[in-house]
Amino acid sequence: MPKKTKKKRAKGKDKSSVSQLFNFAPDSYLERTSRPVYAIVFLLPLIVFYEIVVIFSNTAVLERVPDLGAPVLVDTFVWVKRCLTSLGFGGKFSWGAPPLAIVVILIALQLASGKRWRVWLGDMGRMVVECVLLAVPLLVLVLFINSLGQPQGGVALFDGGSAGTQNQEIGEGSAGTVVRLSASAGGSGAVASWKYWLANIATAIGAGIYEELVFRLILICVLMLLFQDLFRLDHRNSIVLAVLISAALFSAHHHIDFFSGQVNPGDPFDWTRFSFRTMAGIYFAILFAIRGFGITAGTHAFYDIIATIINAVFFQQQ
Repeated sequence: MPKKTKKKRAKGKDKSSVSQLFNFAPDSYLERTSRPVYAIVFLLPLIVFYEIVVIFSNTAVLERVPDLGAPVLVDTFVWVKRCLTSLGFGGKFSWGAPPLAIVVILIALQLASGKRWRVWLGDMGRMVVECVLLAVPLLVLVLFINSLGQPQGGVALFDGGSAGTQNQEIGEGSAGTVVRLSASAGGSGAVASWKYWLANIATAIGAGIYEELVFRLILICVLMLLFQDLFRLDHRNSIVLAVLISAALFSAHHHIDFFSGQVNPGDPFDWTRFSFRTMAGIYFAILFAIRGFGITAGTHAFYDIIATIINAVFFQQQ
């Protein structure tokens, strides 16, 4: 009997090692919070919040299908929505399909991992703290680049929000673009201010979740399969190529719409911005390989939120 138990445990360990870069101590905080089921529980409130703001920010959302440019719509959210619409998820349901897709993918990964489904709710607060701390290196990187004094305001401000709208400064857009709401468009100053914060926080959350879904959870996995199974590259080279390509595409999508091929007029190409976002993409990719989707998407979202607050409080244009 003892031998059989030992064999079972060894088998479970091997299965776990395939699905992540490091094998943490069983049932430790690091091991638990890297599970896909933890990503579902941790991100679900953020996903629901973003979905609600999207619906109520687009008054005709249930009667027509607005495209890029609608309030708080993150372009990667639109990409996922378009793909699901082409598969038959049309009409009103198409707006709820992207968050449902995230949950389904994570459930599938949880089933494939063979890991425990039990979730310690006490870990959620620690995950928030971890995400905030992991966002600090990117904030420091922006401060360092700003201190170099870039020409043409190359990295003038912090990043925050979702890609695809106007008025991007730097770090603005590492995780996306901020949606600007003017007082004239929102009624009274108090209402406009409230709408401004709601739109920008929601957009930051949407960028964090859906950009990580597209460029890390989906793209890196697809590239790994491509390089290892089709091109027969070794595991190490496959990882390096997948990380670099996903990071470059993550950076490039802020400057160009991959679906239409059109350049984003609100964020013309600049080597400083492109390099910063590529470095951010590499950072998120490494984080994804070590800590999983939940912590990575949370870090991205909290970085955008902090950057949005810093932009508004210290660098808001007059």
